[in-house]
Formats: sequence, structure tokens, C-alpha cells
Amino acid sequence: MECKKQQNLKNCNCSYSGCNKTGVCCDCISYHLAMKQLPACCFPDEVEKTYDRSFKAFAKAWNL
Repeated sequence: MECKKQQNLKNCNCSYSGCNKTGVCCDCISYHLAMKQLPACCFPDEVEKTYDRSFKAFAKAWNL
């Protein structure tokens, strides 16, 4: 499967400038799930900027 990095970047809201996984969704998702987190794209921008990618932060952000 071909990576659509340039297309993915249009929808990526990751604000961590040093991330080498930006736009490479398969690597990003694998990394965050291994850390028991969700990637930036799962969060509203204002929450994403806190860098708290926990499941708890996700539930709180979406009032779940």
C-alpha cells in the first residue's frame, strides 16, 4: 500500500513540530496505541495542543 503522506498532511492537526510521524498515519497510530494514547487527529485543536493524548483526555474532550 502506498502512503498518502501529502494528502494526510492536509488533515493532520499535530502541533508537535519535532514529530517524524506527521502525515504517516500508520506509524503515528501504532506509536500512540503502544503508548496507550490516541493520535492528535482524535482531538479538537485546543485539546491537542496540551499534548495529553490519553484515553481519559479523549473522553473528557468529547464529553463521553
